[in-house]
Amino acid sequence: MFPLSAVACLVLVASTTATDVLQCKGRSDSGLSESVTLTPCKRAPCRLKKGTNQHIKIDFTPDEPIAEVKNHVTAEVFNTELPFVGVDGNSICGKLFTPDGEAASCPLKAGTKYVYKDSFPILSLYPNIAVRVRWSLKAKNKDIVCFEVPAKIVS
Repeated sequence: MFPLSAVACLVLVASTTATDVLQCKGRSDSGLSESVTLTPCKRAPCRLKKGTNQHIKIDFTPDEPIAEVKNHVTAEVFNTELPFVGVDGNSICGKLFTPDGEAASCPLKAGTKYVYKDSFPILSLYPNIAVRVRWSLKAKNKDIVCFEVPAKIVS
């Protein structure tokens, strides 16, 4: 499960400028790269250095009311998609903010802007490996936001 955890860390990177991320297959979210910030990732593949913390920030506006939102995070390792243990399936309701930085929570209102912020450690036990991280924010079985990021775990 090392590669999975490493991939999750990749997704958790947040920064001061937006990150060039890829659309998930079958989606066409406008402004996606401006909405996702991974730090310290500046360009793909994101280099996830062991022993550091990575951060993620996602700006989004739901188009309908939502009771609860959960992360769905997987890592593609050697052509196998694995859930990112410790992140996949977790509620994001306690990690939401307004664009002004005030705490927000679920339920979410339609047409209201929200900012999701989180961080994760890149553990030294993760193998040095290339992965493709798929990150989505889901309400029930519907993606609110979905993107992919190529990453590489490095020493």
